[in-house]
Amino acid sequence: MSPSHITFHRPDFGMEELQLVEEVLKSGWVTSGPKVREFEEAIKDYVNCPCTVALNSCTAAMHVALAGWGVGPGDEVITTPFTFCATVEAIEYVGATPVLADIDPLTGNIDPECVREKLSERTKVIIPVHYAGLPCELGKLGDIAKANNLKILEDAALALGSSLNGRRIGAHSDAVAFSFYATKNLSTGEGGMLACQDEAFADKCRRLSLHGMNRDAWKRYGAGGKWYYEICELGFKYNLTDIAAAMGIAQLGKLERANDRRREIAAAYIAAFRKIPFINPFQWDLSNEVVHNRHLFPLVLKLDALSIDRERFIEQLGEAGIGTSVHYIPIYRHPYYRDRYNFDSGEYPNTESIYSAVISLPIYPALDDEDVQRVIEAVKRIGFMHQK
Repeated sequence: MSPSHITFHRPDFGMEELQLVEEVLKSGWVTSGPKVREFEEAIKDYVNCPCTVALNSCTAAMHVALAGWGVGPGDEVITTPFTFCATVEAIEYVGATPVLADIDPLTGNIDPECVREKLSERTKVIIPVHYAGLPCELGKLGDIAKANNLKILEDAALALGSSLNGRRIGAHSDAVAFSFYATKNLSTGEGGMLACQDEAFADKCRRLSLHGMNRDAWKRYGAGGKWYYEICELGFKYNLTDIAAAMGIAQLGKLERANDRRREIAAAYIAAFRKIPFINPFQWDLSNEVVHNRHLFPLVLKLDALSIDRERFIEQLGEAGIGTSVHYIPIYRHPYYRDRYNFDSGEYPNTESIYSAVISLPIYPALDDEDVQRVIEAVKRIGFMHQK
């Protein structure tokens, strides 16, 4: 890889993270301890929700939430096909059946009317995924849930720092799962958080996250703690380390500044691409009620205006030194899910249309203005070269 290559993503770690991690290592308390509690409180305050539970992934957060509600075999959970496999894995982990509802072609988010069409007497939960970090239509989805006595579990893996109607994602629904994976706006390498509205539910999810124990290590071995514990139910091994929590605390202090930079980059892309004949507007013009954290910048090509397909466009961007990705391969295209549930791609025309044409461009705080201009120029040059 040449020095001039612009990677698709680069995490933003510095001395703040090193100092807090060093404190944890020197303290001798490296997991399920005081830094985890501090991180939970920090996220709770940031999103303004009543309860938070730190976990080792967003997948774990979704799993314990569904398990905590007692969702299981015979139940159905409606979600989007345009997501990472973890969303549907969590449904499978509890033995429920995933039901896929198509997306809005202008946003990539699940379409509430398509959700309504997929409702059945077995539906128990709706899992909206905030595609690229753009908030879903939570008001309409909430109305559907309320009318049908359903829970909403937001897959907010990409959406920390986004807002809807003046409230941050994390404050709106029954439960919200965040990811702190390496590529996320706030990264702990691996990690996740569940935000929820009910303390009893949070306590249950916390027990489920650590073997079903009624007392974690901090309660047993911290100052004044007692060694005795009981296993109250079958649980999992999903607890977060204090090392990761320390990184998260440092990252949270940078999050608003980092998201502002992402929005600057997105604005530059949109301004440059707005009148380009081979690019479709997608997540460009947002309502005043929405604040987008711009976790991803999905570029949607007008394939009928080009003589090359999406794959060749990506290859030529790579040859120009621009790293890219594609988000996401629809769930129904993965062999495991396609064969297990007999999903038919024809049921999801909007997802198919966007998936075939979308490219995720680099967007992260370490990109400077020169890097952004290089990306813009490469996209324009390749597109105009192959314009019909």
